[in-house]
Amino acid sequence: MSEVKDGLFKTTSRRAVIAGIGAGTGLIAMPWVARAQGETIRIGFPTPLTGAFAAEARDQVKSAELAVKLINDKGGVAGRKVELLVRDDKLNAGEAATRTLELIEKDKVHAIVGALSSAVQLAVNEVTRARGVIYVSISQSDTINEVKDFSRFTFHEALNPHMTTAAVAKHTFKPGSKVAYLVADYAYGHEMLRGFKRAQAAIGAQSVGEILHPFGAADYSTFMPRLRSMRPDILCICNFGRDQANAIKQAVDFGMKQQMKIVVPVLLHNQRLAIGPDAFEGVVGGANYYWGLERTIASAKSFNDAFRAANGGAVPTDYGAYGFTGVYSLLLAMQAAGGTETDKVAKALEGLKYDIAKGPQSYRACDHQSVQSVLVLESKKKTDMKSDMDLFNVLVEEAGSEAALRSCAELGFPA
Repeated sequence: MSEVKDGLFKTTSRRAVIAGIGAGTGLIAMPWVARAQGETIRIGFPTPLTGAFAAEARDQVKSAELAVKLINDKGGVAGRKVELLVRDDKLNAGEAATRTLELIEKDKVHAIVGALSSAVQLAVNEVTRARGVIYVSISQSDTINEVKDFSRFTFHEALNPHMTTAAVAKHTFKPGSKVAYLVADYAYGHEMLRGFKRAQAAIGAQSVGEILHPFGAADYSTFMPRLRSMRPDILCICNFGRDQANAIKQAVDFGMKQQMKIVVPVLLHNQRLAIGPDAFEGVVGGANYYWGLERTIASAKSFNDAFRAANGGAVPTDYGAYGFTGVYSLLLAMQAAGGTETDKVAKALEGLKYDIAKGPQSYRACDHQSVQSVLVLESKKKTDMKSDMDLFNVLVEEAGSEAALRSCAELGFPA
């Protein structure tokens, strides 16, 4: 088992689309073949550079490029330089499957990291699983860890909806709380709703209703009177990207915040910046990363400092951090494996213990889910901010634990 700290070794209809692509190429599934020792290591990185999640995607690319630069500055992996190949998946499962297949078959990448939408990452996973290619997913999903989608080559570096909703509900729901839900009508929204309802039942809170909205909706004005009529104590807004910013802003415009607490499963750094402190003031949500962790975590300070140096003094964002931890952890595993041979890299990832941005992390054996801390953040009021980047109070940092995950048996794995 290789142990890593602060980036240093201590020595020790997506299915149909994918089926069509496979039939067209006539390629068969087989483990990837190791190449010449001196060959550049190529990492494919599909992400939605266009569309509603583009701001988060651009941050992921910056952080992924930083991970590659830091490794190359140290001499690369087993003496081989690393190259990142970024492709725009356009937030579309079919596009992501096509770009991933091209990265594997045309560009001859050694592994894939990326995807930001839960539906898109499942499309990428189907391609990589069929071709025996390592995939490190950095998008939230509960289903990618279930046995039906499991691949021994896939590792889920991101948090999942079960982890974030449980942590947020623990610190916002109370027995008897009345909760209303506004939910994006696609996989991410559905998984977040399921997670909140599970936590709600355990706490003794009650649901007073839920409204589904189309993905990418710009107008939420027709939903707000219906949500207010439910008379909730808490309004859970389960959506992502610009949808989150638009929904929160319009809820505030309707005076909802004066009548109820607004909670989100993931409190997005970029959307808070886009809308400003007034609308987000007091909103509570989960996160994988916040740059303010540097006050207490050495690896966060190192990551932030490197990011500032490479990006004109800017700080990394939450979803940007996934790009860094996803790529860097993969490269550490390749270093431990002595190269890119798929089976050896997968085994190295399974045994990897790493602390590269937020404290200790490791992968659970049964489903390859990253065990890691979950932050619960509250958006600051403008008068409490010490700088333009001083966005959130860290209400709590839930330590990483397998107890925070759904059990292996629940996911369908043998006991």
